[in-house]
Amino acid sequence: MQTIKYITFLALGLFSLVAYAELDIEITGGSAQQTPVAVVPFGNSKNIRENVAKIISDDLYRSGLFRPLNTTGVPNLPKNASEVNYAQWAALQAQAVVVGNVTPLSGGRLNISFQLVDVLKQRQLVDMDFQLLPKQTRMTAHRIADVIYEKLTGHPGAFASRIAYVKKIGERSYLYVADSDGYNPQALVNSSEPVISPAWSPDGTKMAYVSFEKKKPIVFVHTLTTGVRKIVANYKGNNSAPAWSPDGKKLAIVLTYAANSQIYTINASGGNLQRITNSRGIDTEPAFSPDGKWIYFTSDRGGKPQIYKTSAQGGGEVIRVTFEGAYNVSPRFSPDGGKLVYIRNDDGRFKVAMQDLTTGQVQLLSQGSQDESPSFSPNGRVILYATKIGQRGSLASVSFDGKVRQSLSEARGDVRESAWGPMLK
Repeated sequence: MQTIKYITFLALGLFSLVAYAELDIEITGGSAQQTPVAVVPFGNSKNIRENVAKIISDDLYRSGLFRPLNTTGVPNLPKNASEVNYAQWAALQAQAVVVGNVTPLSGGRLNISFQLVDVLKQRQLVDMDFQLLPKQTRMTAHRIADVIYEKLTGHPGAFASRIAYVKKIGERSYLYVADSDGYNPQALVNSSEPVISPAWSPDGTKMAYVSFEKKKPIVFVHTLTTGVRKIVANYKGNNSAPAWSPDGKKLAIVLTYAANSQIYTINASGGNLQRITNSRGIDTEPAFSPDGKWIYFTSDRGGKPQIYKTSAQGGGEVIRVTFEGAYNVSPRFSPDGGKLVYIRNDDGRFKVAMQDLTTGQVQLLSQGSQDESPSFSPNGRVILYATKIGQRGSLASVSFDGKVRQSLSEARGDVRESAWGPMLK
């Protein structure tokens, strides 16, 4: 049995203990052969506020790869792997069963144990314990779902991660951070001026963004564990489009410091300004490659916006990356560096496109007409983006193969400028 003890920075007091969903998720599509999984209610779970089994089940369902079974009315529900009646669950068509228990510990802590059982092969696949504070229950359930997802698919899960997005209500702009399923939304910024371009640090402890609160675009870095924020780019002209280097030590930014918009780098704490591009065109929307060697960016130097790359050290050759379509913007990398997502103008409709950087093959993934701000999940299996549903901005996601789509609608406000953060440590 594997036991995990952890304290995420969610436990440090910045975020509320109340778990509620601001985003309503609707799923369409899915795998042609969804795996039937039974997530049995955890033993002693009535003593805690969060329904661990439901959170796990909902996570698996949202992936589009699993079909959670309704266990209501099933007799003799097991509380551990030794109690699983394989014939009973096989008759219900379950291919895997998840069982678990919640046990109080001293000091108000909890132990959540779970086992994953393969019904067809009649063997236990996983046996793990998590020791945690009660307010970490929901994130622990996401971590359990990640373990199950990886064991059954061979790919890491990304449920224990968070998303950021900008919402405008009336004349006010809010920068929100929420769990990957839309729960626990917290406003980092509440401003009467626009807030744009949220960007997660590689370790997930900081957020860079652009605020107009000083009547011009300025780049801030916000430390999530403390709530402290700092101006890191307030040069002459506009300061915009921050993007983190993979080691978290630098930011690529866009400045109109000398003339038109060009790419620069600075230290993540500010200072040490270095110019990266030098063209007569508009160079914007930088993104570091995961190996830190390249900066990809949008430029109209060839006439219309396309994506280019150049050395992250500056002064190197500029190489065009996109060739399909007359308009390609907003590049963002898959975690493994093998794929690039961006927005492509497809006959007047702005859609999410994905390009394989080895083969050059391009696939259109979204079906909207005003899509923007794509970003990969930390496991590279899903792309989050902003779109419009009716006349209102909203969020949506699509699996990397285009088969599973989700719309994340919000009861009020105009939502856009999305960014998917890294896995929580």
